[in-house]
Amino acid sequence: MQAPNILYEDDVLLVCNKPAGLMVEPDRNNFPNLLHDVKNYLKAITGEKLPYVQHLHRLDRPTSGIVLFTKQKEYLRNLSEQFANREVSKEYLALTSASPLQLESRIENWHRKEKKKAVLVPEGTEYAEKAILEYNVKPNGEFYLWEIKLHTGKYHQIRIQLASIGCPILGDELYGSTENYKPNEIALHAWKLKIAHPITKKEMDFVAESVF
Repeated sequence: MQAPNILYEDDVLLVCNKPAGLMVEPDRNNFPNLLHDVKNYLKAITGEKLPYVQHLHRLDRPTSGIVLFTKQKEYLRNLSEQFANREVSKEYLALTSASPLQLESRIENWHRKEKKKAVLVPEGTEYAEKAILEYNVKPNGEFYLWEIKLHTGKYHQIRIQLASIGCPILGDELYGSTENYKPNEIALHAWKLKIAHPITKKEMDFVAESVF
C-alpha cells in the first residue's frame, strides 16, 4: 500500500497531495490510484472493511497536487454543489519554456472534449462549454512560472488553453510540448484549494507546496 500524502483530515474532509503519475480513481486497466490508497489508509486506521470515502474532483494522471475527499456521504451534495456553482477557488502552478505576450491576463475559450483530448472550438459549436482562467507569469530560471486561477474546471482545460497561446506545459506532448520534463509527469501542480466547510461553513484554505 502506498500511504497517501495527507494535508488535512477531520471527521468530514480528507485532503491529499497527489503525486504526478498516479490516477485519482480506478480505470478499466486497474492502475494504482489515489482513491484505493485512501480507502486502504482509512481501513487501517478505522478497522472498517468498507469505509466510505469519495473524491469531489479529479486531476489528470500526470498532474500533481490537491485532491479533496469527503468521508461522510451526507455532505457529498453540499461539497459537490460548491464545485458545480464555482464557489470553490482552485489555483495551479505550471512551467513552460515559452512566455506569453502578456505576462498577466485572462483566457476565455469555447471548449469541448473529443475522445481523450480537449479542443477549442468556435462559440455555438455543439456541446461546447465556456472555459475561463486568469494567470500571471514570471521568469523561473530557464523557464516561466505560471500562477493560474481556474474559473471553470473543464477536461484538460489549463493544458489546452496554455497551448493555444503558444505556451504548452513542459512535458505535455499531447498538447505540443517538445521539452522533456519527468517520466509520466507534466509541469502542472494543483497548488491551492479554498472551500467552505460543510458543517462549520468556515472558509478552509489548503496549500500543497510548489514542486517547481
